[in-house]
Amino acid sequence: MKNDTLNNIQLIECPRDAMQGWHDFIPTQQKINYINQLLQVGFHTIDFGSFVSPKAIPQMADTVDVLKGLNLHNTNTKLLAIVANVRGAESAVMFDEITYLGFPFSVSPTFQLRNTNSTQEESLHTIDAIQELCLKNNKTLVVYLSMGFGNPYGDAYNGEILLQWADAMVQKNIGIISLADTVGVATPNQIKAAFEVLIPEYPNIIFGAHLHASAQNRMAKLSAAYEGGCIRFDGAIRGYGGCPMAQDELVGNMDSLVIMEYFQQIGKDFNFNQSALEKSIQLAAEIFV
Repeated sequence: MKNDTLNNIQLIECPRDAMQGWHDFIPTQQKINYINQLLQVGFHTIDFGSFVSPKAIPQMADTVDVLKGLNLHNTNTKLLAIVANVRGAESAVMFDEITYLGFPFSVSPTFQLRNTNSTQEESLHTIDAIQELCLKNNKTLVVYLSMGFGNPYGDAYNGEILLQWADAMVQKNIGIISLADTVGVATPNQIKAAFEVLIPEYPNIIFGAHLHASAQNRMAKLSAAYEGGCIRFDGAIRGYGGCPMAQDELVGNMDSLVIMEYFQQIGKDFNFNQSALEKSIQLAAEIFV
């Protein structure tokens, strides 16, 4: 089988999501060392931290200190930071090192309140303000449609609702929209169907997948997203982490190594620095114990 470099597929490594719900505080220097190693692998973007309340996510209280310790020389990898409100965005846009700001907007009104302590309507206004900050400061806003494949709260969900919220983001000139399987309950069929609803309607938007999955269903979920047309994939080495705001037990992220394996199986290659990747895997094993 021919082995092609993946020129159009974006692999986003998410140490922030791996770390944010971890039971013990990870020392700042250990975070810096790990992310600096990840920066040498060749990922499109590193989701490295978040500008959110330390009371809500104590693990991310040192995001600014981590950022100051990162070495962005000799790497083409970009940095993404998660924000949950305008205050966080105001802080994040002050750093030239950050290219992307990510904001979680939930298709589920219940989870929107739970995750950001705001209604969907309030969050739409927040997106307007953050987008304005991004445009003024040469940043790109990524919107995550959390609970993007359904929810466990009984909130209404169907293809029309998904299109409604995607259209609202497109009207705000959001160019990257990532669907999040926040609690890991989506089936492969649901994942594929969601992308098949959205992508034909908005061919100029980059649609991503932030999938939480177990070892048993990672490959099936990944395949469903790619077959549905998704070209941007969030992952975390070894699948550590998940969303602590969704439930008590973390489901686990999509394993970046599984993403690489999947594309190798279909004859495509990210052309990553394998030595840097192996060192990253070793550091991950030392952190997540």
